[in-house]
Amino acid sequence: MNERRNSPRIAVYPGSFDPVTKGHMDIIQRASRQFDKLIVAVLNNLSKKPLFTVEERKLLLAEVTAHLPNVEVDSFRDLLVNYMDYKQAHVIVRGIRSVTDFEYELQLASTNHKLNSEVETIFMMTNPKYSYLSSSVVKEIASFHGDVSDLVPPEVDRAMRKKFPDKPSGD
Repeated sequence: MNERRNSPRIAVYPGSFDPVTKGHMDIIQRASRQFDKLIVAVLNNLSKKPLFTVEERKLLLAEVTAHLPNVEVDSFRDLLVNYMDYKQAHVIVRGIRSVTDFEYELQLASTNHKLNSEVETIFMMTNPKYSYLSSSVVKEIASFHGDVSDLVPPEVDRAMRKKFPDKPSGD
């Protein structure tokens, strides 16, 4: 126990980040102040059809977190608790927007704790101004050429414009 107390406090903020939103950035900035090191870990979820590749998401996250010296960007495709062991991290950071999020996240946290009792999950309430915001909403708006510049960092906005370059002609 004493060894753990003297080791750096490392947390992992896992997610798809497809794309990273201002809501994600709010959690990243706040969590980075709470830990010696925060690893933003892009989940390579094979069951989803992502807009951005894992490498593109990592590059975008590295750009938008460059001002945070204790933030590391990485990716994984294993059980989160296995990744946590590999990184010698003991805390999972999760953002909560609603009661529905909490119910789902509580299940995940309980499962992760069952798999590894050394792993704790902390929940950070999303800033209310981002409570409606999700990557899915951003992708849908962008796919119809709506303005997402207030929802994502400028680097992500530029990358999304490249993914959806042409406005459709009116039907």
